[in-house]
Amino acid sequence: AGLWTVFTLGGVGSKATASPELSSPLANQSLLLLLVLANLTDASDAPNPYRQAIMSFKNTQDSSPFPSSIPHAFQINFNSLYTALCEQQTSDQATLLLYTLLHQNSNIRTYMLARTDMENLVLPILEILYHVEERNSHHVYMALIILLILTEDDGFNRSIHEVILKNITWYSERVLTEISLGSLLILVVIRTIQYNMTRTRDKYLHTNCLAALANMSAQFRSLHQYAAQRIISLFSLLSKKHNKVLEQATQSLRGSPSSNDVPLPDYAQDLNVIEEVIRMMLEIINSCLTNSLHHNPNLVYALLYKRDLFEQFRTHPSFQDIMQNIDLVITFFSSRLLQAGAELSVERVLEIIKQGVIALPKDRLKKFPELKFKYVEEEQPEEFFIPYVWSLVYNSAVGLYWNPQDIQLFTMDSD
Repeated sequence: AGLWTVFTLGGVGSKATASPELSSPLANQSLLLLLVLANLTDASDAPNPYRQAIMSFKNTQDSSPFPSSIPHAFQINFNSLYTALCEQQTSDQATLLLYTLLHQNSNIRTYMLARTDMENLVLPILEILYHVEERNSHHVYMALIILLILTEDDGFNRSIHEVILKNITWYSERVLTEISLGSLLILVVIRTIQYNMTRTRDKYLHTNCLAALANMSAQFRSLHQYAAQRIISLFSLLSKKHNKVLEQATQSLRGSPSSNDVPLPDYAQDLNVIEEVIRMMLEIINSCLTNSLHHNPNLVYALLYKRDLFEQFRTHPSFQDIMQNIDLVITFFSSRLLQAGAELSVERVLEIIKQGVIALPKDRLKKFPELKFKYVEEEQPEEFFIPYVWSLVYNSAVGLYWNPQDIQLFTMDSD
């Protein structure tokens, strides 16, 4: 009863910082408590029982017996849980719970991937990434890792291209009257990469974005023309960045440092990083062309429109192998367009591409290993999660006052 008074009346004082408006303060407090308990470290002689329970609970509709090795078993209505998670993704703590369940509970993961209304879950996650400027980095990481976990499943990667969405009001760069969930996902992930390139330059963010795109690439279907354009535009941006770093490296080798005390920037390392990202983008494009060329005339169109971009990479030792198929596709379709004559309309070019796809012998495209990336938690995840959870308690718990001067677990700007 005493704790209930604290929750409802703010019995221990109130915090100076304003917390987001909560539809249910008790539900929020309960969720924060659950996250704190689930992220307790294991004892030397026993694993954390709360984490064990979260890892193993089942659907109320599942009548199969629990294994005897699971001591803290319980059941919950998965449909109600799924609905609540879909509705609450604007908060860090709900996104963190979703991540925890998807990553640790195979029953939940299987259930969610079998849903036929995955857009209800995916759209709020995409909206978090779209408003990356307004979100804290931890919330963005969690949203991105959720996408990465989902894209590990081929069924998910296929089904997202079958879900057609109308009028995505929060996407403001361009009016999207009709687009597949898959194409929208690609657009948002690419936008996150571009934002990261110009602002935060976080390698972890880059890696996870590219891994999600790579996981989906073999299953790209009927890409929206804008999604196809953005894939090539990102490659264009990377190409310009590569050329700029190369030029800087060349100039620094020619010149001499103005002072012995000023170290030269490590252009070799910069070049290495940018070439890794370029190679990954080429692998993603190649994977789509090899596995689903006939489903993606808009990507072929975008490739042909910007064909000059790829010229410098044809003979580059780091990209020669992966460029073979891309070069073959560009050459094949360029030749067909040339035969069709000049002044072709967009519709006519797409028609020629669709006819050409049937004529292109599939055995001419070299097979590469399938692109598959799996999310693996860091070796000591508690170093990230425990401070994160407690920062959420500090910022979101209703009516609980914490003296900011006494906080040592996280820095005060980590919200």
